[in-house]
Amino acid sequence: MRRKLVAGNWKMNLTMAQAIAVAEGFLRFVKARESVDVLICPSFLCINKVREVLKSSHAEVGAQDVFWLDNGAFTGSVSPTMLKDVGARMCIVGHSETRGRFGKLDVPPSTVGYFAETDETVNLKIKALLYHSIPPILCVGETLTEREANATDTIIRAQLDGALQDLDASELPSLVVAYEPVWAIGTGQVCETPEAERICGMIRQHLTQKFGEEVGDHGRVLYGGSVKASNAQELFSQPNIDGGLVGGASLNAEEFSRIVMSA
Repeated sequence: MRRKLVAGNWKMNLTMAQAIAVAEGFLRFVKARESVDVLICPSFLCINKVREVLKSSHAEVGAQDVFWLDNGAFTGSVSPTMLKDVGARMCIVGHSETRGRFGKLDVPPSTVGYFAETDETVNLKIKALLYHSIPPILCVGETLTEREANATDTIIRAQLDGALQDLDASELPSLVVAYEPVWAIGTGQVCETPEAERICGMIRQHLTQKFGEEVGDHGRVLYGGSVKASNAQELFSQPNIDGGLVGGASLNAEEFSRIVMSA
């Protein structure tokens, strides 16, 4: 049976002091649910300190992104070797925000090109993470325009194929895929539970067809997109939803704890 995973993506939020305070607040609750895998993904600067706070619990720290080379003249980038050095246990890749696909745009439209992630770069990052034994959390999802055009399944399958190109089933025992409908990220909208379950099931079926039953049956598929305590239990009770990738709600220790308890 697949263990539930609840991962908190703190995005570009919280100073060092604030991150420590939230982690300490969360720590009081998390120990009561050791049957659920828990991951906190703070900013790069806070990974080490948050890891120290959580070391007495089963919760782990992860990263929000990575570059695919170990070193080089890539100003501002963080390598998988650096992540491993500070104790990051997993890493998010291919998030819609790094792809320039926003449900709620908080930057001028003229700057969207700054966010230039592609399926090719996601693929390179996954390969680099696997080489360093850091399990990836691969994000996939459609925009509102794509959904209205009935292209959801086609878009997600293409993202899976692009991100996992040239990989073998033997390399993916710890793969996690997070379905995050772009139109539900940061907007307060949430995909209806039956539809979220259908798409997560489609993802699992596609992985099975591509890599075999071992990956399809054991790989975890999460739902993300305005997950909160009030909808987590219904979402997590679905047979193909193995937990959640939680954004804004993970910044509140009590709210995130209630989501973990729902798993």
